[in-house]
Amino acid sequence: MTAMTIAQILDQPALVPLWPTVGQALCLAESTTYQLAAQDRLPVKTVRMGRRLMVRTVELHRFLGLLPEGTGVATGYQPAAPTA
Repeated sequence: MTAMTIAQILDQPALVPLWPTVGQALCLAESTTYQLAAQDRLPVKTVRMGRRLMVRTVELHRFLGLLPEGTGVATGYQPAAPTA
């Protein structure tokens, strides 16, 4: 099992696969990841896409403390200047 870096976690699409992305971000083995998902005991909600289990990236970021409290904006995000 290989843990993911913060940079790798932040560089993910809107939905990420339960395994390997979420499992590795949470430092879990593959079997443990799927077992916790089946028992609805993961700290993030899973979304079924066909046969695959996915997780909303923003929920993973929030659980890992990569989002400031009370905002939907990732740490380090700089909004573009408004156009006139």
